Amino acid sequence: MAALAPLPPLPPQFKSIQHHLRTAQEHDKRDPVVAYYCRLYAMQTGMKIDSKTPECRKFLSKLMDQLEALKKQLGDNEAITQEIVGCAHLENYALKMFLYADNEDRAGRFHKNMIKSFYTASLLIDVITVFGELTDENVKHRKYARWKATYIHNCLKNGETPQAGPVGLEEDNDVEENEDVGATSLPTQPPQPPSSTYDPSNMPPSSYTGIQIPPGAHAPANTPAEVPHSTGVTSNTIQPTPQTIPAIEPALFSTVSQGDIRLTPEDFARAQKYCKYAGSALQYEDVSTAVQNLQKALKLLTTGRE
Repeated sequence: MAALAPLPPLPPQFKSIQHHLRTAQEHDKRDPVVAYYCRLYAMQTGMKIDSKTPECRKFLSKLMDQLEALKKQLGDNEAITQEIVGCAHLENYALKMFLYADNEDRAGRFHKNMIKSFYTASLLIDVITVFGELTDENVKHRKYARWKATYIHNCLKNGETPQAGPVGLEEDNDVEENEDVGATSLPTQPPQPPSSTYDPSNMPPSSYTGIQIPPGAHAPANTPAEVPHSTGVTSNTIQPTPQTIPAIEPALFSTVSQGDIRLTPEDFARAQKYCKYAGSALQYEDVSTAVQNLQKALKLLTTGRE
């Protein structure tokens, strides 16, 4: 992808979007779709903050130039031309980064890469708002991820051992932004979890009931938090990555849509969204997430309920 023209210095008024712009820069080569939507979010947010003072107008103008250049380069990408595909792509990417960090956290492996993954996941959930209001689940994931990033960062900074797992966050706590949390580089090859030392059943029960995270959930091998660099060496041997496939509900095999079920346009839109999520998940070879979303779509279409 062609290099983008640099932006002028960030006006102080736009401090709240500096990490979103940094995330965009980090993803220019790694995932241009993510980079595009991060800039779009920054553009929309910046317009709301200040679009009148000269320095802000100049900055937003240059940012708009970057957006137009990116859109031209990615013009044939469905994630850019179709909002539902773009939303699915971004949500899947954010979720994988979140689950990687959550797995590291539950296993008691605290390091800068996992902090960065938690924080970046929260920023990407911010970005999802370019498609509309966030779901309650995304709001809770964002709050939890941002709190975890800040909490673990502060613990390590103060020489303390963080408490693993989703414990300690109260529903009404506001999470403070920390300049240092998002300052580390994105993880490229995070350490693989030991196969025998982590037992989810030994984790303390969660005192934070606002979010449901499956114990031990983790992203598959090829995730946004772990993008292998090309070595230029090709091989005819493909090594499959072991994955845990969710059990398919037996009832779904025999379910036939009842004649009296009336699906609304919103139902069809949600079913289509689940199918898009599944397709996006398969791009990352994430069979588990693909199956789960296809099950949701099938259940919705055959029963009218989720």
